[in-house]
Amino acid sequence: MIEIENLTKTYGDRTAVDDVSFTVRPGRVTGFLGPNGAGKTTTMRLVVALEPATRGHTRVNGRPYAQHRAPLAEVGVLLDAKAVHPRRTARAHLCALAATHGISRSRVQEVVDLTGLGGAADKRVGGFSLGMGQRLGIAAALLGDPQTVILDEPVNGLDPEGVVWVRHLAKHLAAEGRTVFLSSHLMSEMAQTADHLVVIGRGRILADAPIEQVLAGGGTRTRVRTTDRRGLRHALNGTGADVTDVDDDGAVVAGPEPRRIAEAALAAGILIYELTPLTETLEDAYMAMTQHEVEYRSGGAPAPRTPAPWADAAARDGDRA
Repeated sequence: MIEIENLTKTYGDRTAVDDVSFTVRPGRVTGFLGPNGAGKTTTMRLVVALEPATRGHTRVNGRPYAQHRAPLAEVGVLLDAKAVHPRRTARAHLCALAATHGISRSRVQEVVDLTGLGGAADKRVGGFSLGMGQRLGIAAALLGDPQTVILDEPVNGLDPEGVVWVRHLAKHLAAEGRTVFLSSHLMSEMAQTADHLVVIGRGRILADAPIEQVLAGGGTRTRVRTTDRRGLRHALNGTGADVTDVDDDGAVVAGPEPRRIAEAALAAGILIYELTPLTETLEDAYMAMTQHEVEYRSGGAPAPRTPAPWADAAARDGDRA
């Protein structure tokens, strides 16, 4: 379990984490979401004592991280996959970590096999792709068979097979009763992986709830097509409906359930020829929640350009060592 209480971190006159409190519980995957600069990585670094907090407290499995005598056996952490000496092999890096905790070489081989590093274990890390570096970082995080796992952007650079593997790994660890805390900028992946979400913006917690509750936060929305939108709007007066025109004969109605819309239209003699409930996606909920918390905003969309002829091949090869 990870417990965070009134955590604050300032750098000069800038507040990166602002009085944050939440608990990451075992037995479920907790996703950590937020715009760039929101405080996600800083919070994770504070949890594992890589930086001192300005105020507040963090505990991992009942005590501050620095008080654990064998931290690898308590907490597995991936924060920066590049934090490895480039001239070491993957196996040498893992063996060096294992030696600090009396972990056997057989366990090193287990995590090498588990993370798919077998063919690259004896290659120097400096030649690794981003995806293979991520696999090595995850192997290091799992080396001590920890009860708590913290992974910052674990699917960054992985190919589709690797992304699915991380998803299954996170769910498997949680099913074993471990605490799994991970961040990701991929909304679709987080929607398939996380059981619980903590959303942060400008250093403050915006949401801390099961993913189903976050998705339900947008309320009921229904796409309606009718020959009389004005009449439908009038028929829905008093229901709390918010009607937004979307094209020549379509509208999105927020508020009442589809059945209530149909009943109001029938009572008013209005023809409806489409009534489709709209499913709120995690991306929709996230964008609505963080729309005022983005630190940097882009301008208009750039003009399209012709990709370089090698772009597709580079993308295909992005996860190869």
